[in-house]
Amino acid sequence: MKPRITVLTLTVADLERAFDFYHRGLGFPSEGIIGTEFENGAVAFFDLPGLKLALWPRRSLSADTGLPLGGPQPTEISLGHNVASADEVDLVLEQARTAGATIVKPGQATFWGGYAGYFLDPDSHLWEVAWNPAWETP
Repeated sequence: MKPRITVLTLTVADLERAFDFYHRGLGFPSEGIIGTEFENGAVAFFDLPGLKLALWPRRSLSADTGLPLGGPQPTEISLGHNVASADEVDLVLEQARTAGATIVKPGQATFWGGYAGYFLDPDSHLWEVAWNPAWETP
């Protein structure tokens, strides 16, 4: 297996609400919700550099895999969004809050010399917004 991830799927309780958060609130590009004509097929894709982000109802993934339906566990994984400055961390956190996110930890200096904060999206997916002075961010 070659090490790469091409699609990251986040399961959601309400697909339209989640789509609005990511598309209208955060500005992620998307063609919209597709697959509504299929049972458990409705999904939204967002084109990110080198990756597709998918939103799929939690119940649909449960039905497709046969695994029991479970609730969100925010500390199981975090998604990282790196930005070009400490000021941009605060701007993105505010954009997320305005879109409906819950700020878990406001932007602040980190032990590793950067600046970062965390938010939960409406389905309790944890995002870290970080500026790392050692990394070049486009």
